[in-house]
Amino acid sequence: MSETIVGARRVRHVRYHKELRTGDLVTIHSSVAFDGPHMLTVVHEMRDGATGVLAATALDGYEPNPNSAKTLRQRFKDFQTPMIAEAAPRGIKSGPSGMRGTLQSLLGQGADICFRGTVMPRDVGPDGKADDQYALACCTDGVAHVWQRSPMNQAYLAENGYGRVAVEMKLTWSTPLKTGDAVVVATGFTSVGARTFSMRHHLFESRTSRLAATLDVVALPMDLSARKSVELPDSAHAAISKMLID
Repeated sequence: MSETIVGARRVRHVRYHKELRTGDLVTIHSSVAFDGPHMLTVVHEMRDGATGVLAATALDGYEPNPNSAKTLRQRFKDFQTPMIAEAAPRGIKSGPSGMRGTLQSLLGQGADICFRGTVMPRDVGPDGKADDQYALACCTDGVAHVWQRSPMNQAYLAENGYGRVAVEMKLTWSTPLKTGDAVVVATGFTSVGARTFSMRHHLFESRTSRLAATLDVVALPMDLSARKSVELPDSAHAAISKMLID
């Protein structure tokens, strides 16, 4: 899967289908699909190792040279499977998004800063670049501040016994981050529905305000006793609608 063969990965698109609990067995199977949303799609399936129930899926989207399609089909023939419907993008478009915004323009549109940090040696891979986990951690650590901007704040969730849940994510890298880079995350709401709403995190390198990555997220409030999603209160729907950056 080197970039010289398949090109750079454009996105990683994750969907969560079923909860896993402490002690559950986990198996992951990966394959290549040529009928997915990208020219070459790597499909990862996480399943409960005891029951086989699908817990999560991830799509890695590549856009190799169109002239190499036949060669790639031959190269990966032993690893091909049809694209499974459960992994298909649902609440977030499949292609890269939000890659043109500047920090100042986003703040002017209604986005707000929810996280600041620094890339540490433990956050980079063998290639010297910050990895996916680092980008996700920055956004996850800041997401409570995003919810706090809406009527579904910490007091509301605690009073009703609700929790914050992400059901779909799409990570898109624009430029790499390295050890020592200071970062800032600016986040804005992008859509709102009856039970879900969407946000986009923008991860910038602080010194030059260079955009490094975006993370689109579909989120929902969950009843922690019933383990089911609930409808957004009217006040939250109205408030988020007024803060959309898209």
